[in-house]
Amino acid sequence: MASESNLNGTVAVFLPSREGDMDTKPPAWPLNASGTLTPPLPASCDRHDRLDGVCSKDLKDDDDRTLIDPDIIRDIIIGLSDGLTAPFALAAGLSSLGSSRLVVVGGIAELMAGAISMGIGGFLASSAERDRCHYMRRHISARMQRSCVRQMEREVCAVLVPVGVDEQTCQAVTRCLRDAEFDPEVSANGSSSDEEAQLLRWKDQVGLTPFLLKFGEGMEDISICRVYSSALIIGLGFLVGGIIPLIPYFFVPQAHVALVYSCIITGIVLLIFGAVKARVTGAGQGVGGYIWGAVSTLLVGGAAAAAAYALVAWLDDA
Repeated sequence: MASESNLNGTVAVFLPSREGDMDTKPPAWPLNASGTLTPPLPASCDRHDRLDGVCSKDLKDDDDRTLIDPDIIRDIIIGLSDGLTAPFALAAGLSSLGSSRLVVVGGIAELMAGAISMGIGGFLASSAERDRCHYMRRHISARMQRSCVRQMEREVCAVLVPVGVDEQTCQAVTRCLRDAEFDPEVSANGSSSDEEAQLLRWKDQVGLTPFLLKFGEGMEDISICRVYSSALIIGLGFLVGGIIPLIPYFFVPQAHVALVYSCIITGIVLLIFGAVKARVTGAGQGVGGYIWGAVSTLLVGGAAAAAAYALVAWLDDA
């Protein structure tokens, strides 16, 4: 943020633009303006009227945990949970045959195939979601271009009225969004000035179409980097989670003995994983929430391993 003195002696603030560069537009608010002007919302604060003198945004809640991006958490959970349960269940099932070497070979094959398959699945799922978002953006944009003002207001009201916004405010919001999307300076082609070029750069992020896409359809655009990172995170998560149940089989030749160590190690990891998952996702409230997250994750993994072990043992005896 930078400041500059105007000719009338006031000091104005320049806010950085969305790309990190300093904005070249005229200052929006003088710091020592007269009381007849209304300050913009970002500059308004009641800290001076509070007894403690602290801004409300600086007040902390009792549960002040920092949550990670839900998309990243989702990919990590998918990869690790599948990696901990599927190879563990396979190793438990093959342990009934008695050879640790067989478990290691089958487990590594499952790890490689599973990691590649899970990564490809994450890539295809994110790509499909991204393609659908782009289609819906084009569809909504075309619908808005052929819609009348009343139809635009009805669509905005359908989003805002259920959350308590009155009809008059919805009409004002519609007018602002319509002007932002269909303003001639924004939508003109061949603009030469820097200001118009800046407006064109953010055209797809303002107006009725982005509003209805995000709040009406519940969709947000997915970057191409997110598509590849999703595949990488899911694949690596499966690989890391899947190698844990196989560790004892590398050192213990008897499969039934290695299975005991594998159950202990995997059980501890599942408990830790469940507790951490409850923490970072915000699902756990207090110690009881963390315990439930750990126990539920352990029960799911244990049930899968027990089912696989019983099925392979039954087929071997048949």
